[in-house]
Amino acid sequence: MDIRQLQYFTEVAKRLSFTKAAAYLHVSQPSLSKAIKHLEEELDVPLFYRSSKQLQLTDAGKAVLTNTKQVLDSFYQLTTELSDIMNLEKGVIKIGIPPIIGAAFFSSLITQFKERYPGVDLRLTEVGSNRIQQRIEDGSLDVGFICNIPHQKDHFEMLKFLEDPLVLVAHNDHPLSKRQDIGVSELEHERMVFYHSDFSLHDSIIEECLKNGFYPQVVCESSQKDFMLEMIAAKLGVGLLPSQVANEIPKPTLTTVPLTGDPIKLNLGVIWKKNVYQSFAARAFIETSEKCFHEPLG
Repeated sequence: MDIRQLQYFTEVAKRLSFTKAAAYLHVSQPSLSKAIKHLEEELDVPLFYRSSKQLQLTDAGKAVLTNTKQVLDSFYQLTTELSDIMNLEKGVIKIGIPPIIGAAFFSSLITQFKERYPGVDLRLTEVGSNRIQQRIEDGSLDVGFICNIPHQKDHFEMLKFLEDPLVLVAHNDHPLSKRQDIGVSELEHERMVFYHSDFSLHDSIIEECLKNGFYPQVVCESSQKDFMLEMIAAKLGVGLLPSQVANEIPKPTLTTVPLTGDPIKLNLGVIWKKNVYQSFAARAFIETSEKCFHEPLG
């Protein structure tokens, strides 16, 4: 049994004529009769009384017609919905966003996408880059913005569109706030306010400190940059934050100092799982991201 057979049966039942139904369907009458005969054989019941005077539905035919209408309605609804998705009129995209960047950074992208594809439902999850990679890997997110290049590059596709060096953030009373610049090695004896381990920058900073011969003295870990800034302002310790985040610090009591040498960088990009089907809506979101943030960096 297939949809075509059910469509043919419905038209014959509606017109009670093989000739009229064949003309309406633009098929030959023998082909139509053959399709109906196959349907009766599959169901093992006669669907029509065939007499010389008039074609009539059997009781079984009436029951099949009632249910066939429901099947065809569901089929037409499905094909329409699939067409909508193909045309990006509908769809759902599950997106991971790191809280360290903040919603303001993505507001222009979200606005542009919703204006172009108002029927697509965007479901945003605020979580660290490491968790974003895990969730894309297990399929619970479609795309995600991350703050560093994934270690498992073979598992992901990525568009990188921002490199932002980290800077030292310290209270104005701290001796390091008076410096023009500072090397990572000079932070060995400093208490540090850190990103939570969910964040890839957490690992990047520790890795850089180890390269300089020490493990950082972490006195606080947080997933919220505002909380980190509050702790630095309370003189709990110093922190390393992306320059674009640090440049927007509203607190006059805090100072930023550039890092010397090859500073640690936030490499912001959008990633998605490699070698799996991406919905039309997800691909459109990736394309909109690339256009919004201009050309990706090499």
